[in-house]
Order: sequence, then C-alpha cells, then structure tokens
Amino acid sequence: MSGPLAMGLIFVFTMAIGVPIPFSAGIATVGGLIIADIPLSLMALSAWTAFEPFPLVTIPLFILAGQLMEHGGMSEKLVTIAKKLVGAYKGGLGLVTVVACMFFAALSGSGPATTAAIGSITIPAMQKEGYSSRFAGGIAAAAGALGSMIPPSNLLIIFALVTDISIPRLFLAGILPGIILGLMLMVVVFVVSMKNNYGGDGEKFIFRPLLCALWDGKWAVFAPIIILGGIYAGIFTPSEAAAVAVAYGLFVGFFIYKGLTLSKLFQAFKFTAIVIGTVLFILGSTKAFGQLVTIYDIPETILGLFQGIANYPWLVMLLIGILYIIVGMWLESIPQIIIFTAVFFPLITKIGIDPVVFGIFTVMTCEIGFLTPPIGINLFVAARISKISIEEISIGVLPLLIPYVLMVLILVFFSDWVTYLPDLVYGPTR
Repeated sequence: MSGPLAMGLIFVFTMAIGVPIPFSAGIATVGGLIIADIPLSLMALSAWTAFEPFPLVTIPLFILAGQLMEHGGMSEKLVTIAKKLVGAYKGGLGLVTVVACMFFAALSGSGPATTAAIGSITIPAMQKEGYSSRFAGGIAAAAGALGSMIPPSNLLIIFALVTDISIPRLFLAGILPGIILGLMLMVVVFVVSMKNNYGGDGEKFIFRPLLCALWDGKWAVFAPIIILGGIYAGIFTPSEAAAVAVAYGLFVGFFIYKGLTLSKLFQAFKFTAIVIGTVLFILGSTKAFGQLVTIYDIPETILGLFQGIANYPWLVMLLIGILYIIVGMWLESIPQIIIFTAVFFPLITKIGIDPVVFGIFTVMTCEIGFLTPPIGINLFVAARISKISIEEISIGVLPLLIPYVLMVLILVFFSDWVTYLPDLVYGPTR
C-alpha cells in the first residue's frame, strides 16, 4: 500500500471511530513516516517550526482582546448602536444582530466568539419579540461567522502563516467580502421577518438617537479604528496591534465601562488558554501532516489530476470549494486550512489564481462549515443560547446559508474586486 493512501485511510478511519482530529492527523502522520522510513523526530521538528513564527502570538492576543471587550461591556454598546441604526424596521432585532456582529467581528477575530458575545444579548430579546427560536439562533450563528472574515481574523492569520502571505493584505482583502456578505444577510433577515411578521414597529429612522448611541459607545467604536488603522497606516504590525487591543480592552473594561472584574478577567485568561492550547495542538500535528503530504509529492499528483481542467481556473476553484464545504461539515476549520492548503496551494498558484483571493475563498468556505452540522461550532453556540436542539437550529439557519453560497460563487467567477483594497494601499503584487 502506498504511503499517501495509507495516510488517508488511517486519517479517515481514526476520525470515524471518534478519535479527535489532531490525534487522527498525528496517527496518520506516524503511519506515513514509518512507511516512508523517515525518522519519527520529524513530528517534533514540524511542531517546533509550527510554533516558531512570531506572528502566531497574534492569535491568543486577539482572542484575549475579544474576551476582554465582551466582558468589559463593549458588546452591549455595539448592540445599542445597532438598535438605533436599524432596530425600528421590520425584523429590527435580527438586523441589529447582523450589524452588531459586523462591529464585534472587527474586535474578536473569531466566528464562535462573535456568536456568543452578540447572540447572548440579542437571541433572548428576539425570542421575547416573537421570533422563532430556531430563526433567532440561526441569525446569530450566521452573522457570527462574519467574525472569521472581517479583520482581524484568526483563520486569515492561520492561512497567512501556512502560505507566507502578508497578513495586512489578507486583512484588507477581507473587508469588502465581509461587508457585502453582512448586507446580504440583512436582506434575508428582512425578507423572512416580513413574511413571518417578526419584530419592528414601523417607526421612521431618527438620526439624533443614533448620534447619542455613537457618543455613548465611542470607546467601542474607536477600538477597530485603532487596531486596523494602526496596521494599515504602518504604525504597528498585526502582532503589535493585537497587544494594543488587549491593553485597550483592559483600560476600557476597567476604567471606562467598568464591566471588567478580577473574576471576569480570570475567565478571559482561562478561555484564551484553553482555545490557544487547542489551536497549538492542532497546529503541531497537522503541520507535520502537511509536510509529509509535500514529501510524498501529493500536490504534484493533485496537479496531474487537475491537468485536464487547468485552463479553467473557475472550474478548479468550484471543485475545491465543493470539497471544502463537504469536508467542513466534518473537520474543524484550523486543521482544514492547514491540511488542504498544503495540498491545493501549489496548484492554484500554478494556474494563476491570486493567493489572496484563494485565502478569502478558503475562509469563506470554512464559514459555511461553522453553519453546517455535525461539527458546526456556531450552531452549537447559538443552540445553547437559544435552548433548542442542534437539529432545530440547523433548519433555522438554512435561508441564511444562501448569501454564503452566493458569495462563494461570486468569488469563483468574479474575484478581481477582492484585491482592490490591498492593491490600493500596498500596490499590486507582481
């Protein structure tokens, strides 16, 4: 049996019997190393190289910053601003959830964290207004997934580390798709709410209450301006921006909004430690898996398989997208990005697809994975807040998957606009 086939079978079999994904990748890697007669020390070396890049520190810092801003009271301020902006319309609280998630996405960098921070406030409020629990939870889950696209994004950082693409370029490229996707979600929420008569009192929008809410929540609004503005202006690197975000979250949480306490600070540190511990474990084992994939020349094999359609980049992207969406139903986003980027990235660069576009495309398909059972993390978070089953919320989120699928198709067939902002700020890549 060939090494690649053995690795694939071991990986699938161990996952099928319930072995956690990082362990499955590690076991498959050990099997591949033994078959190839490569020293097992490659596992340790790969893990070391996976942990070595300094930008990796960006991830725990942004996770911690998001936690501090959530516990410190910023999420409530953002929800208030969103209410004054769109709350009076039909489906108002649903629209508020989407807008607030877009704001909070620019603070947290995480889809599940955004769902938890905003959903914990808006889902109970939507239920009181008569929204079905499954649709209310579906809105929070779908809008929360924007946290993985609108910068800063932990998944974009992982993709950048795997491919050596500039993190600021990827961040800038994620802004337009994130905003457009948010607007598309708002359209779906409005249409479904009109059909089912959810919320909204028909009052006209008044500008003055919005200005008052913006002034009251100015410290929350100012956070993404400092974080992202500092990165794009070249004042500090993404890693330094994450540290600034933590310091800002501590200052505002303790001294301005005064929502932070020592107990909540401990919870934030505990949550961050658990999440980054999981990320590092996944990163270490899947990095070795990805290196062995390269040793076995699997990317070249994949290129050979796609040779007949290499002249049709859109078709290659479409097939990869379908694969990613199916795999995303069963595989967590971080190992999915590390493993499959090692396989497909050489292919897409050879056929002329922009690496930045492919990064946005990859994260977009991962966002669909957040919203599809059985591994849809956002669904589990929203279901827990909504107090309903995962089956019910999976039905509620179905209409909200339409914008995500449309955005994937737009990225497949019309992708030049994605690099507009990075090219405008940093110049086109050569």
